[in-house]
Amino acid sequence: MKKRPDKTIELSAWIITIMLLFKFVPRNRIREAHVSFLFKQLITWLFGLLVVEKNLISYPNRLFFRKANRSSFTFEYFVYPALCTLFNLYYPEKPHIVKKLIYYLFHTSIITVFETFAVKYTNLIQYKKWTWYWSFITVWLTYYLSRIYHSWFFKNLRTK
Repeated sequence: MKKRPDKTIELSAWIITIMLLFKFVPRNRIREAHVSFLFKQLITWLFGLLVVEKNLISYPNRLFFRKANRSSFTFEYFVYPALCTLFNLYYPEKPHIVKKLIYYLFHTSIITVFETFAVKYTNLIQYKKWTWYWSFITVWLTYYLSRIYHSWFFKNLRTK
């Protein structure tokens, strides 16, 4: 019985994320979105496996690849990279540093708050030797790395 709400939440995350991508990724920026998505998958694959293998976090209820991998396919390989894609596509290039910091804070906080609720109210994720602020720091750091890569990869697009 306890797994049913977890499955519903996980499937809902897939549906909502797909809808967000279709709605907010413009056709003329699909290549940009794809590069951001794949780079973020690389980062989350490394960090995700590290924290699971070091027994810092566990994912007891997972829909996909339960026997192949102990990390969450839904979060690490789809939802988180998709949200980062939207982060990079709508990043405020010109505004003041305060607006950029608020942008980072907003995006990082959304993910951290949802993860904290998932820890408290579901069996999708369990913190073992981990806390919400480690999630906040790692999400912020991976967003920053993704932003650096995105800026580097597409630097010639902005100069034309």
